[in-house]
Amino acid sequence: MGGSIPGSDLAEGAAGLARPATAAARAQRWKVLRRAARARLAPFGAAVIALAVLLALAAPLVAPYDPLAQNLGKTLSPPGREHLLGTDNVGRDVLSRVIWGTRVSLLAGLVSVALAVLAGSLLGVLAGYCGGRVDGVVMRVMDAVLSFPPLVLALALGAVLGAGLAGVLLALGVVYTPTFARLMRGQVLSITARDYVDAARALGASGWRVAARHVVPNAINPIIVQASLSVAFAILAEASLSFLGLGIQPPQASWGSMINAGRGYLQQAPWIVFGPGAALFVTVVGLNFVGDAVRDALDPRTRE
Repeated sequence: MGGSIPGSDLAEGAAGLARPATAAARAQRWKVLRRAARARLAPFGAAVIALAVLLALAAPLVAPYDPLAQNLGKTLSPPGREHLLGTDNVGRDVLSRVIWGTRVSLLAGLVSVALAVLAGSLLGVLAGYCGGRVDGVVMRVMDAVLSFPPLVLALALGAVLGAGLAGVLLALGVVYTPTFARLMRGQVLSITARDYVDAARALGASGWRVAARHVVPNAINPIIVQASLSVAFAILAEASLSFLGLGIQPPQASWGSMINAGRGYLQQAPWIVFGPGAALFVTVVGLNFVGDAVRDALDPRTRE
């Protein structure tokens, strides 16, 4: 009596399930995007982010003046037709500096969070998947970093690494790494206890293959949500460091350093602070709206 080969049947069944799973994953991604777009304030946030990215990329073309060019004959000029946001204490065009400062803020937010996501996710997977002494060492180091207030730690690291964009990126990356490490570790511990992970191991998949194919892809949604919300806080942190003199150094344009330079002229020339302050406020609010929409779209409790 003929019989089927168990291994062949299993391989065929797995192949048959893989195709619908891939199509289902694509359909799920489109559903998530549609759900995020339906959030009330998500379109406004997306428009703000798109405008900020456009200004950052096209700053040399959009800015009406050189952001570093001084005109001592037009210091503290009020907003008008020639200078829409006025000039600062050395005659530089505030609007041009705000536009160029968009580059610094977006770069600081995106790159520092990307560094934190990469380092934190790797440490979280290592701690959650290896367990034991490795887990203990990694998590105690993360707890030590979390024991410091974020801004204080960023200030200390900025002082050690030196002022400038590179120092800011590394300092903020270190500050946000523990958040992603703890989040990823929790997801890994939860997912490795599920039946499909046990089934993959029973089929002979190696430990790191299980982690790469089954654990990490299913743990990525909370990381995406946290990253989308952390970019806004990273931009605020960069502005704070620049305001305190440990971030982007003058005469380079940065929203935080512009606010710091204009605080001594609030009564006679408030527009020096209004331009970068308004840009910082609107950008952070837009990022928070998008982050909230992403969080709600990926929340399984809100799925249809």
